[in-house]
Amino acid sequence: MVRDQVADFSVEYVQALDEEGDLDAAQAPDVDDDQLVEMYRLMRLSRRADERAIALQRRGESGTYAPAIGQEAAQVGSAIAMTPDEWMVPSFRESAAFLTRGAPFHRLLWYAMGMEEGAEVADANFPPAIPVGTQPLHAAGIGWGHEIAGERKAALTYFGDGATSEGDVYEAMNVSGALDAHAVFFCQNNQWAISTPRETQTRAETLAQKAVAAGIEGVQVDGNDVLGVLSVARDALESAREGDPVFVEALTFRRSMHTTSDDPSVYRTEEQESEWETRDPIVRFEAYLRNEGLLDDDRVDRITDEIEELLADEIDRAKAGREQVVPAEMFDHVFAETPPELQRQRETFEREQGDGEVASAEEGMSGEERAAGGEVSGRGDVREERETSEDEEVSGRGE
Repeated sequence: MVRDQVADFSVEYVQALDEEGDLDAAQAPDVDDDQLVEMYRLMRLSRRADERAIALQRRGESGTYAPAIGQEAAQVGSAIAMTPDEWMVPSFRESAAFLTRGAPFHRLLWYAMGMEEGAEVADANFPPAIPVGTQPLHAAGIGWGHEIAGERKAALTYFGDGATSEGDVYEAMNVSGALDAHAVFFCQNNQWAISTPRETQTRAETLAQKAVAAGIEGVQVDGNDVLGVLSVARDALESAREGDPVFVEALTFRRSMHTTSDDPSVYRTEEQESEWETRDPIVRFEAYLRNEGLLDDDRVDRITDEIEELLADEIDRAKAGREQVVPAEMFDHVFAETPPELQRQRETFEREQGDGEVASAEEGMSGEERAAGGEVSGRGDVREERETSEDEEVSGRGE
């Protein structure tokens, strides 16, 4: 049987900064010295923030947390390429991207502490998505909206290698290609879908080639090379702003646990971890900046001190906010109008929690009054007071 070849494709790989910190100028993005040092500070801030968040969880002061240790270059390099008004649509492991986009650390902690305020949509950042691979659909919708509105903007969504085995991710890429959605699909291939290694999850040689089936561009980049990631992300966003979506596969490694609820030593070896330790994104970038004369021991120490002071303030602020939480608020944000069954659950919860303040406020209120929003107004007052207190605290620190 004679067969004709009807399709051919290739996937490009990009690396600007190698493991020794040597730069390939042809792949390097245009970045001034101040921006280079700021990228380094953000990577250091992210790693230290994750370490502090893990410690809080271990002491029982926070809930489950998903650290991004080892993935700082992939997130900082891509997030810094976006404009402030372009939407970021993250999964649950994007602490570095959130911090790069200006989100305060206490909000990330609030999310881990179970506070609704930690999941609020703010500054063009979607809240973290817990279901694996659902959020790319949101980015496709936003990107299609930009196309319809004729806006020269793009949405960037983050997900992991495990999510590429989910149908939602392919559907998001396919509809984006068909409708010229302004979307960038940024996959952090950190080698593990929880405990499932990359090589047993798919027979595909690369994850970037999954873009081929959707008819969009796919490119692979060294995800531990912040300059390479920035270069690729800039190009991808520029293409997406013109209605040509792009899939980016950033090769990296999750150096810590999937979340604070698991133990990676059960499913991977010390040899695997040691191999990737030599490719650490921060060590590599710091070596480059020192060679360029942009960092020395004194400046590194100053950055370290500033980060410690900032995180200490943010953790204090997170704890102060948590003390004002009304746990029953979690029922308020599920439906626009609370259905009877959920209202019954809420009342049971309040009885079991012994929430005297809320229960007292609702005494004498009829079911119709509660359904009309009377109770929501009451809690709204609590939230307003809380936000006022936080604003005052910010002002105090700023002065």
